[in-house]
Amino acid sequence: MTATPPDFDSRFFRSALGRFATGVTVITTETAQDPKPVGLTISSFNSVSLDPPMILWTLSKKASSLAHFLQTRRYVVHVLAAPQLSLAKRFAQGPQAERFKGLALARAPGGTLMLDAAECAAWFECYNLTQHDAGDHTIFIGQVERCHRNFGQPLVYHAGDFDLTPSTEPLSG
Repeated sequence: MTATPPDFDSRFFRSALGRFATGVTVITTETAQDPKPVGLTISSFNSVSLDPPMILWTLSKKASSLAHFLQTRRYVVHVLAAPQLSLAKRFAQGPQAERFKGLALARAPGGTLMLDAAECAAWFECYNLTQHDAGDHTIFIGQVERCHRNFGQPLVYHAGDFDLTPSTEPLSG
């Protein structure tokens, strides 16, 4: 059995997908040789498994940073907080060197390059477990080795733009 062709175009599909609100992340790593920071804004982030702890995210096959993420052993996913809108926009486009210009950087406990941004809603240091080919994107599955969380409002992407969520308190401890 095979799938039937879609009865909609890609613009309509993108608009329909935009009805689903997602969090906003910046993912960082380093180039393999002559280490330089690499990072980008991603909203296609989700949990996969609690045991072992795993997450996933996707990257367009047209992305200039794809080769770096395919080769890296580890990366950090930063879940952005509402006040970090400018950071989300900064990592969404432009040359890699400009994205990091003037930003404080740090190392996650396992040594992976990360943003020195204490106000992030959460961060996940991940082992680059596997990648899967999926249409015009690559799916990355990361095994989470370390993570941290805060209780600030997360930044949200919805209907093609950034938005805020209404609650500042977690539902449970």
